[in-house]
Amino acid sequence: MLAGDFYRTDSALFAEQMKSRAAMDRYNATPAQEGELRCARLAELMGTSNGATVRAPVYVDYGWNVHLGEGVFLNFNCVLLDVAEIRIGAKTQIGPNVQILTADHPRDPQQRRQDLEFGRPITIGANVWIGGGAIILPGITVGDDAIIGAGAVVTRDVPKGATVAGNPARVLRKA
Repeated sequence: MLAGDFYRTDSALFAEQMKSRAAMDRYNATPAQEGELRCARLAELMGTSNGATVRAPVYVDYGWNVHLGEGVFLNFNCVLLDVAEIRIGAKTQIGPNVQILTADHPRDPQQRRQDLEFGRPITIGANVWIGGGAIILPGITVGDDAIIGAGAVVTRDVPKGATVAGNPARVLRKA
């Protein structure tokens, strides 16, 4: 799975998902006023949390494939499907209802019938702003200082400093 090869969810992966869901449930149930406990539970949930601010609820497959840089902010209801690594750079701000999706499926219908899937990592640079409801598809790299408009569906890499919007997202302004 982590190598980007085809895989099926077996009993070992299912057990990992259940452990992650328990950690996710604990984090999402922790009151916002309990900052120290929230930080500890976020560190338990994510691969790297670096004191990031993540408003609950947040949803992950595994969590340990998510690496948040210092000062990252995720607003309510973000989905991080992390069957491959998700790396988010320092000071990046992510709006509500954003989906960051590393999980992918074969295009060939015969392979899909075999319940095969694979993942492609996503890298989001530093100081990026992602508007609410945006969707980042598998294998995407977003350069530092980029802006992704609300509701954008990002199907291609985003250059450093560029502003993209739409479905599919298109460059509106280059750095």
